[in-house]
Amino acid sequence: MSIEQKIEQVVDSILEDYRQGRDIDRLEPLRRPDRDVIIDIIEKLRRIIFPGYFRDKSYKYFNAKPNLSVLIEDVMYHLTKQMALIYQSKGQTKEEAADQAQQVCLNFFQQIPQIRETVQTDLQAAYDGDPAATDMAEIIFSYPGLYAIMVYRLAHTLHALQVPMLPRIMTEYAHNVTGIDIHPGATIGKYFFIDHGTGIVIGETTVIGENVKLYQGVTLGALSTRGGQSLRGQRRHPTIEDDVTIYAGASILGGDTVIGKGAVIGSNVFITESVAPGTSVRNKKQELQFKSR
Repeated sequence: MSIEQKIEQVVDSILEDYRQGRDIDRLEPLRRPDRDVIIDIIEKLRRIIFPGYFRDKSYKYFNAKPNLSVLIEDVMYHLTKQMALIYQSKGQTKEEAADQAQQVCLNFFQQIPQIRETVQTDLQAAYDGDPAATDMAEIIFSYPGLYAIMVYRLAHTLHALQVPMLPRIMTEYAHNVTGIDIHPGATIGKYFFIDHGTGIVIGETTVIGENVKLYQGVTLGALSTRGGQSLRGQRRHPTIEDDVTIYAGASILGGDTVIGKGAVIGSNVFITESVAPGTSVRNKKQELQFKSR
């Protein structure tokens, strides 16, 4: 048997496997959102959030209005199309999906000024909180924390508009790029700063107040997910009140856990119960042993 015949047998066997009717067997790519398109939408939205930093090379300041009009029209077209595909996959007719997608997309863009205002507070928090920051441009161009927060702010707005799937694709892309995992359902106040950021996890029902600072490796998670889908809609993640600082490697778990205003949580602590406002929580100093060789 030739190699061509063997390859044909492989193809036939995989096609036969596709006929089992499982979720992984669906052959309807044109009725599913396109992840690459959504990633492109994120980058274009970043140009809208930071117009003087990320923009088309042909853009000129004196052409700001027509350039912005073209950019918004481009994003709205593709975003509406992706939303419509998602709505159709949930059972809506093509016409119903298109109408809802257009209205939701318009509502989303009407909130862009508010999103930008909040992102400005996050930028300020990063500058104020990091002595290594030389200026705002450095933070905008290079800080993974600000990027992850910006994508979260956009995705959270879509999540609040009850758009399925798309917000999660957005934040998981930011997770892939930065190592920072923020669920779009989390509620996060202004002046939010993530320093370094790699390994941070913020769960779906987390509530974070204003002026909160997190370092790398922090987990704001659930005590247990053994209940699976039966836990949907329940508070599983902690509340972090205003002016809290949480240092590297700390884990704070549970929907009933509240970290009070102004608390400081030290590195590598494991917390499953509430902490009073103004409290400092740290591990006891571990003893180091030195042995001569």
